[in-house]
Amino acid sequence: MSSSSLQRPETAHPIANLPLFFRRWMADPLQMGSIVPSSRTLSSRIANLAAADGDGVVLEIGAGTGVISRAMLEAGIAPERLVLVEIVPDMAEHLRESLPGATVLCADAFALPQHLPERFAGRVSSVICGIPLVLLPIERQRLFVEGVEHVAPGLGFLLYTYCITSPLPYRKLGLSAKRETWTPKNFPPASVWRYRPLQQG
Repeated sequence: MSSSSLQRPETAHPIANLPLFFRRWMADPLQMGSIVPSSRTLSSRIANLAAADGDGVVLEIGAGTGVISRAMLEAGIAPERLVLVEIVPDMAEHLRESLPGATVLCADAFALPQHLPERFAGRVSSVICGIPLVLLPIERQRLFVEGVEHVAPGLGFLLYTYCITSPLPYRKLGLSAKRETWTPKNFPPASVWRYRPLQQG
């Protein structure tokens, strides 16, 4: 085992706004999923996966305080390509102030078709989910999958999670699953899974 793997988890990007993040965690731990924002390493790996998906719009669902959004800017994704969905008004306002040029939707992630502006139709190249879907019943998971399929047909989504195995019962949801990356440099250690709709017919 290398010495780097024994290092303490990294702190989040300064954009994280830790007081805001912690207040929201105290108000609703299940909605937040983690007590601290994602690390730089995890954020960078997600950003690089999104950048490699193409040059269209990147839809980040559950954007929180924007640490992954900032990593995507650092990876060369223009702010005009970012569409950030965040249901908590305080966090959505923080995103608007700290990420000028990005489109921020204060909206319910489980009603994406109703909230995504028409101008983004057919332009999404990558979808990232930061919602702790593993904590939700399968009916809610299925609603999320159907919403993503509606706005980005056939694309699927990236989901970052603290589960080693797939956090979703993907076969029951009609999805394929692949773990793209894992990093111990996060608290807790985190994985990024890619889910895609199974081919029909």
